[in-house]
Amino acid sequence: MQIKLLVFALIFLPVVSWAESSIPEKTPETEITMTTTQAMQLAGALVDRGDFEHATQILTMTPKMGNVALEIERWFLLGQIAARRGDYDTAIKIFQKILDDQPDLARIRFELATCYMHTKQWYRADYHLRLAMAGPDLPDEVRKVMNYYRWIVRQNKNWNVWFNFGAAPDNNINNAVGGEECVNTIFGPMCRDLSDPESAIGYNFSLGGNYEFKLSDHWRWKSDAYVYSNIYNISDYDDLYLSIGTGPRYIWNRGDVWLAGVWNRRWYGWERYNWSAGAKLDFNYDFTRRLSGGLYLQYLNNSYDLYDDFLSGDTYSSQLRFSYSFNARMYSMLRFGITREVANAPEYSYWQPGFGVGLGAELPWGFHVYAEPYFYWTQYDDDKWVVHNGQFSQITERDFTQRYSVSISNNKFDVWGFVPTIVLGYTHRDSNIWQREFDKFSAEFTMRQRF
Repeated sequence: MQIKLLVFALIFLPVVSWAESSIPEKTPETEITMTTTQAMQLAGALVDRGDFEHATQILTMTPKMGNVALEIERWFLLGQIAARRGDYDTAIKIFQKILDDQPDLARIRFELATCYMHTKQWYRADYHLRLAMAGPDLPDEVRKVMNYYRWIVRQNKNWNVWFNFGAAPDNNINNAVGGEECVNTIFGPMCRDLSDPESAIGYNFSLGGNYEFKLSDHWRWKSDAYVYSNIYNISDYDDLYLSIGTGPRYIWNRGDVWLAGVWNRRWYGWERYNWSAGAKLDFNYDFTRRLSGGLYLQYLNNSYDLYDDFLSGDTYSSQLRFSYSFNARMYSMLRFGITREVANAPEYSYWQPGFGVGLGAELPWGFHVYAEPYFYWTQYDDDKWVVHNGQFSQITERDFTQRYSVSISNNKFDVWGFVPTIVLGYTHRDSNIWQREFDKFSAEFTMRQRF
């Protein structure tokens, strides 16, 4: 395919030697015929020289090309021009448009990350840098630059605010099994109906943020606050949770660690439920350009407003997590966790180990998908009285819970930085106490900040 462009010969003369013979000495401009490949090469050379005006003319005058690679090159150069002119919002839109169609392009994702850095959107920059570094065939010097940029991001990621809202229908909000429970007596079986599963529609929102006061290049004082609410059409299940934490944070080129005091308060069904205070440790480390890991430890002392004699006590929890980027569009998450609840009444104390494996991907047309199954076991310390096989029996409860969730979003529907996200979930619990078994389907629609 050939195109005709009206170009300024005196400007192009040092750039395209192959056009020298066709430029008259006394004519300030002339018509040059060139292929679309040559046009893109010429535009690229002009961008490198800083001649953005004439490069833009070539890029916009060139008709739409059937060659996908050349179309990507055209938009890439337009994005570079916007970024070098300081119009980062336009550059972000252009690079995001390319990734919507070709999400595996590591170079484009890197350019997008640098634009987010210039606009101080550090969390988004970090996400795209991590994916970009997993791109194949990256030169060593480019990887070194990316590593340096991740250090810059870690230094400057000093605040973040998020706000999500949406609807969440639930077909078993009370985790009920339904059916009938009978006890054999000298007068014959005596039965009672168990609660049936209740369907409800919840409207949820969460508001949170954190801020780091810079003490030095490595030391910060970080504080965060978070509030979550789920309001159902059945008010007995309304939930409101508030959390606050503050403490020192230390960062270096490959990781960070944060030690903080924590205070939580919860209301359930608009009644005071419990409060807790303790401490947490959050440690993160980049093992390689693809593999990152983290360790989270937390201790809480819990006090319940009701049933204090039974439920109050201490909670110890830990989670080990790993993130691995396969390429510039796909990553996986691996989580291991264990929780130890020590309540005043031993029948409410338990161990709860669990693990999950998730897979996320940036897909064509702007879609992002993340799927994760999570499994956990709950083993209580002591017996509790329950009805079993028609008799009152003392049984130590053992539960196994499976939860499967899929999150789907599309950044083409971005509204003021928020993207509609659908989270579908299924939960199934098996137990040696049949009244504790249940199935649950849930669907959550939220507006979330996108990366």
